[in-house]
Amino acid sequence: MVQQITKGIKISVETTFEGSFYRNYKIQYAFGYKVTIENQSKDSVQLQSRHWEILDSLNNEETVDGEGVIGKKPVLKPGESHTYTSGCLLTSPFGAMQGYYTMVNFTTTKQFNVDIPLFKLSAPFAIN
Repeated sequence: MVQQITKGIKISVETTFEGSFYRNYKIQYAFGYKVTIENQSKDSVQLQSRHWEILDSLNNEETVDGEGVIGKKPVLKPGESHTYTSGCLLTSPFGAMQGYYTMVNFTTTKQFNVDIPLFKLSAPFAIN
């Protein structure tokens, strides 16, 4: 598990290897990740959008931007948390992801970014 706190918002990420399969004559490696967003600040905040940078060991890079997470824009009061699971496909058994969430502070009405720490994706069979 990796964790990071930005402006009172703690991000924790756990990863799993889900398996591999062939699609369009290419092998794909499926990874899952569980993210917990915990508000350790004194203000209520809302997650507005996400930005992901996904890299595999073959130097394929993908950027994903979108509103909310899994169709939600959770509001977190001080002390509350939101957990969700998602996944990605890589063309190699190793990779990494990182990014940020754009959030709004309800007290100041200002937007701010919360870093999602770099986390590694690795298929257990490929680890020496």
